[in-house]
Amino acid sequence: MRTQITRRLLGTLAVVSTLALTATACGSDATDGGGGSGPKDVAAALEKGGKVTVWAWEPTLKKVAEDFEKKYPGVDIELVNAGTGDKQYTALQNAMAAGSGAPDVAQVEYYALGQFAIGKSVEDLSSYGAQQYGTTFTAGPWTAVTRDKAVYALPMDSGPMALFYNKKVFDRHGIKVPTTWDEYVEAARALHKADPEIFITNDTGDAGATTSLIWQAGGRPYRSQGTDVTIDFGDEGTKKYTATWQKLLDEKLVAPISSWSDAWYKGLADGSLATLSIGAWMPANLTSGVASASGDWRVAPLPQWTKGDKASAENGGSSLAVPKAARNKELAYAFAEFATTGAGASARVAAGAFPATRADLESEAFLETAFPYFGGQQANRIFAESARNVGEDWSYLPYQVYANSIFNDTVGKAYVSPTTLTDGLEKWQEAGVAYGNDQGFTVNR
Repeated sequence: MRTQITRRLLGTLAVVSTLALTATACGSDATDGGGGSGPKDVAAALEKGGKVTVWAWEPTLKKVAEDFEKKYPGVDIELVNAGTGDKQYTALQNAMAAGSGAPDVAQVEYYALGQFAIGKSVEDLSSYGAQQYGTTFTAGPWTAVTRDKAVYALPMDSGPMALFYNKKVFDRHGIKVPTTWDEYVEAARALHKADPEIFITNDTGDAGATTSLIWQAGGRPYRSQGTDVTIDFGDEGTKKYTATWQKLLDEKLVAPISSWSDAWYKGLADGSLATLSIGAWMPANLTSGVASASGDWRVAPLPQWTKGDKASAENGGSSLAVPKAARNKELAYAFAEFATTGAGASARVAAGAFPATRADLESEAFLETAFPYFGGQQANRIFAESARNVGEDWSYLPYQVYANSIFNDTVGKAYVSPTTLTDGLEKWQEAGVAYGNDQGFTVNR
């Protein structure tokens, strides 16, 4: 039965016709418990040498590749930017389906990894030695790469959330930086009243932002074990989120501007967008994309649902996975391990990446880093504290990429019509249940 279900999943899972987990990609080695190679095989492969092709958009990997080649002169690392996010996943799946051209290592975001794992198109890295890193990484990223005792990738970075705010705007209007979400709503009202051109933030419907805030509020809408899946947006954490965010929408206190658009960058630069609740990877984007506002912005802990709490959540983050179709899996694992642990991880942090490793998060050099963009603030102390307080037991759907792709068709209605967030989430749930059952999962039964 399991084999029949798995074959159905492998043959039919798709993401808006762009990401299909085909039987071709997964059928030949679709066994549980790892690919069979061990640490001795990895050492032998490093001794022998060879070429490793890495598909990734993360810029800090360039320095890591150079360092790896110096340490292992017989190995040639080829970094390829095959696109960002879904574009890369589509190219990856196409290469798998074609039976050629797949990389040896692929960058895969945490929310998307489950879809490749359930399709068994990426290696279980347990036998290679990955299980030893269970305490090396912080809880959120490690949970994201593990499933049913398998390790499907190694965490590359993390995105513990914080509140980025424009201090200049808050000071100008004498408004306190919010420490709770109730205060956040009050600050939104006060800022917009003081200057109708100012919005507390932007939001046109973003699946990642919504699920992260539900995560922080204690919601756990997704549960899965094997092919048994539960989706429940009726839990208390979700209700906390909708009750507060609905006020912002009803009172038109969030700007109808999409993130990463030209208008978004403009709003962050001129102060008309006053805050961002987002992952710790944001500083590099502000520095490069909103350079003119350097000195205006600061970082604060994420507002709390209950005053005095320290709850946080992850937003974003990527891993390095080894596709089943990789030509040299042992060398691929060696590079992924080097890039995500020890010296490789530290080199990436020095280049601006936000670590998923506990050692880097706790180092004084990291914590004492002063950010000129934030007026010299040691912002890493806030990010590190957030990482320690990320709520446990969060999981994504095994077809989260598809689910996110239909977010704006369901929850997104709350931003452009009388539909409420609660109603939109219910529609998102119904669509996710129907899709999952159609693909061979057992969802909410």
